[in-house]
Amino acid sequence: MDGELPPHAQDIESVQASLATSYEGLSDGEARRRLDLYGKNVLEEEEISRFRIFLQQFRNFLIYILFAAAVISLFAGDVKDFAVIIALILVNGIIGYWQELKAETSIRALKKLTESTASVVRDGRTVEIPSSEIAVGDVVLLAEGDLVTADIRLFESVGLAADESAMTGESIPVSKDHGAVLDPDARAYELVNSLLSGTTVVRGSGKGFVVRTGHDTYLAKIAQRAQETSSESPFTRAIGHFSVRYAVLIIVLLVLVGMVAFLQGRDLIGIAYLMVAELVSAVPEGLPLVVTMVMVVGALALSRKQTLTRHLPSVETLGSATVIASDKTGTITEGRLAVQDSYAVDQRALTLAAALCNDAGEGSGDPIDVALSRWVDGYAGVRKRHPRTWTFPFDTAMKLMATANEVDGATRFFIKGAFEELARHAGNRDDLEDLKVRLDAMAGGGLRVLAFGAGDWRGEDPDAWRYDIVGLVGFMDPPKDGVRESVLTARRAGIHVMMITGDYPLTARSVAGEVAIWRKGDSVLTGSDIASMDDEELAAALERATVLARVLPEHKYRVVRVLQDRGEIVAVSGDGVNDVPALKAADLGIAMGSGTEAAKSAARMVILDNNLRVIVHAIRNGRVIVDNVRKVIYYLLSTAISEIVLISTAIFAGLPLPLLPIQILWINLVTDGVQDKTFPFIKEEGDVMNRPPKPPALQFFERRQITRILIFGLVMGVASFLVFEHLVDRLPYESANAIIFTAFVVFQWCNGIQAQKEHEPFFMNIRRSLTINPLIYLSVLIGLALQLAAIYAVPSWFNAVPLAAEHWAYVALLCVVAFAVVETIKWAEYLTERAAEPAD
Repeated sequence: MDGELPPHAQDIESVQASLATSYEGLSDGEARRRLDLYGKNVLEEEEISRFRIFLQQFRNFLIYILFAAAVISLFAGDVKDFAVIIALILVNGIIGYWQELKAETSIRALKKLTESTASVVRDGRTVEIPSSEIAVGDVVLLAEGDLVTADIRLFESVGLAADESAMTGESIPVSKDHGAVLDPDARAYELVNSLLSGTTVVRGSGKGFVVRTGHDTYLAKIAQRAQETSSESPFTRAIGHFSVRYAVLIIVLLVLVGMVAFLQGRDLIGIAYLMVAELVSAVPEGLPLVVTMVMVVGALALSRKQTLTRHLPSVETLGSATVIASDKTGTITEGRLAVQDSYAVDQRALTLAAALCNDAGEGSGDPIDVALSRWVDGYAGVRKRHPRTWTFPFDTAMKLMATANEVDGATRFFIKGAFEELARHAGNRDDLEDLKVRLDAMAGGGLRVLAFGAGDWRGEDPDAWRYDIVGLVGFMDPPKDGVRESVLTARRAGIHVMMITGDYPLTARSVAGEVAIWRKGDSVLTGSDIASMDDEELAAALERATVLARVLPEHKYRVVRVLQDRGEIVAVSGDGVNDVPALKAADLGIAMGSGTEAAKSAARMVILDNNLRVIVHAIRNGRVIVDNVRKVIYYLLSTAISEIVLISTAIFAGLPLPLLPIQILWINLVTDGVQDKTFPFIKEEGDVMNRPPKPPALQFFERRQITRILIFGLVMGVASFLVFEHLVDRLPYESANAIIFTAFVVFQWCNGIQAQKEHEPFFMNIRRSLTINPLIYLSVLIGLALQLAAIYAVPSWFNAVPLAAEHWAYVALLCVVAFAVVETIKWAEYLTERAAEPAD
């Protein structure tokens, strides 16, 4: 059909001719020929080299640094550290490998949407065949409850309606009209004469010609997006950004130290020994392990709050999110229609019409009928007392349904449908003007409105029907509890919340207004608006937009990409197949626990309680996790910098090494190796939702963080050097070395205690300082026991000697200096921030 008008833009005879088929269906031979020509009605999968995917997980600078740390540990004789680091690298690779393979899982989940049987006409006979055997040109028979497994152009429909929410996001079933001829550029949600693969028939019956199968269907276009590799998390990008620069710094430092050592006349063995010492000092080999621990602890905390993490770095992504693009149905709203408003000319007649002109069963049926059944008190009893004697099923052309029921010994006629249709034959003409005003008010509030009529039974002929319009009922998918408060919290945290839906703009804006997503001055964008804009125009429009209505999967996907190109960190929630492209493209895709398997497979997180409130609460947890990662990075790097400064200045001054490689490894064990394992348990410091999010590149390594690291590292490195220089003039080298060795361990404990709080000085609120993470003090006790054992029980293992009592004064001095340095920095920052605050 290439070059022709699309099937929805042709009349039925033209579609039949272009497909070379008939109402009697294809012959078996012709169907087989077409299957050979077009392929089976299945989604194709791209073959992936799993070995290559696995190898790609090890291609980043952080992994290279870890490998270097492993080799250094092995060179220093620490087989245990070597094994731990290699194991960590492998675990990281396996997690990344699993994440990449989720693309295959997404495709398999999408395939399940078309794995069923179908009723088709072959050689004039109705037969059941596997959906994979459906061919282009087949005649398919459809009934209530059927899964649509190919794109179909209808040629017959009786009260047919389909649930297209999984494809288009439209929350209300779409009534079909096979006789309609549409514009060639009609969107997926406008195809009232067609059915899309992956949708479900919820009412009525119909027949149609298959116009697209397999990889040509609308569903297949979505599946192609599901094959794309998910974007790197902000944390991964930030770590990569840091790792490259840190690696360059280490290389420059090693070259500089090597040149100085060579000029000092040291032999090559001595220079190599110095290089090993510098590398051991510089590489924060514990960083990946502790960061992983922080994320694991965070993921476990989230799981207790109905949030399951499928990709570990996503717990940090939560804390970096700048935009939440939330699906409406089931996340912001209840996901079911409810009566929101009504107006009665005759209340009893309206109640009877709502209950009797209704096909809802026990909570099942058309969503509008189900909403009415919940609205009418004693629905089942009303229907039982007034049995139905005749039914006119919902007609898509006439836009109405009618029944006859026994009421008070007489046969009464009840009708419901579009107001404009019922108004044509209504008997109460005097009420119509007032009803129209009420209708406009309800519709203006975003409600879907139905009119109801009642009269005496005059026969089946529509021309004989006589009735009065007895009232109007407005429907809406109501917002969930707690969503409004969560939106306000997110806005306070500097997060832009957007609602994305397939619903009509007026309905979408009304819902968004109720939950504070849309406010006066905000704009509403439709799918047509998005399609008509270039990327620059769309980026400008998205700054003011809080509601995206009548959007399709390709629109959602493009919105996410444009926001990301603008530097936003985008969290997308969704539950349908139509959400898969956006979920895959987003920095953080969040699927609903009740959603489709395709959505859950594409997402990095699944929330079991389908509510935007859970997402916002998870963002709070994510920010605490980000803070804890930031704190552990400060702690480990400030330690590394102070060691580098100490060793480098000693080399430049021509002094012996103040710390030996084995001692540096031990320092990393009893400080980094013990204390940093408590950082995942730091509690929230202040209200993390009272500040705006930071860009990924600045999340962990912005000016304030770098300044603190450098000040502490330089001051403590220089202070330790001055103490060491003083000691080597007065004590044997072994004693001076042992004092500096122990002092480095102890003052790092002080640094670790201070690192538990970033935004408030320790002495400003001592109680909070002591309770924000009590485990840090347990780690100090463990470290103290280990260090005492090292210098008094087995000092020879570390090329050290026991300390005399008077030597501990130097240790205490450096400890006090370390604590005071961090406290001074905090007070200076705090007072500067207070001075910059505007006066009341």
